[in-house]
Amino acid sequence: MSENENKKPAAKPAAKRAPAKSARRRARELALQGLYQWLLTGEDAGSVDAHTREQDGFAKSDTAHFDALLHGCILEAADLDAVLSRHVDRKTTELSPIEHAVLMIGAYELKHCMDVPYKVAVNEAVELAKSFGGTDGHKYVNAVLDRAAVDLRPREVDAARKRS
Repeated sequence: MSENENKKPAAKPAAKRAPAKSARRRARELALQGLYQWLLTGEDAGSVDAHTREQDGFAKSDTAHFDALLHGCILEAADLDAVLSRHVDRKTTELSPIEHAVLMIGAYELKHCMDVPYKVAVNEAVELAKSFGGTDGHKYVNAVLDRAAVDLRPREVDAARKRS
């Protein structure tokens, strides 16, 4: 037998696994689902919350962050839309419900979650739009939230720009 005939076929490389989602990422995804439901149905926050908590993987989410995002976005919808309206090219009610919900989450985090750096808040919203939104929706989300960040976190944005 020749040397080549004795060799075993090469093992296939292991498929790369996507990194595990963080509890915060899961909270954002679940809040997005809840806000989407709320935007489409107009159901009360309690019903939306109860339905969302029944979703697979809810126990692995950061429930405090989920609560803040879902209930905060619903309570402050008009204020968040006012912030966003300065940076969108149409009425927020004319946006796709996914993009609208993603932008609300991003604006809420920029406004209230100071433990989340502004670049992370924008990036997380972009990732949500990539996963759940239309083909190029993430580009729109990125542009809108980059401009909104200047309004909501001017010092942090200015400092980041000076560093680059």
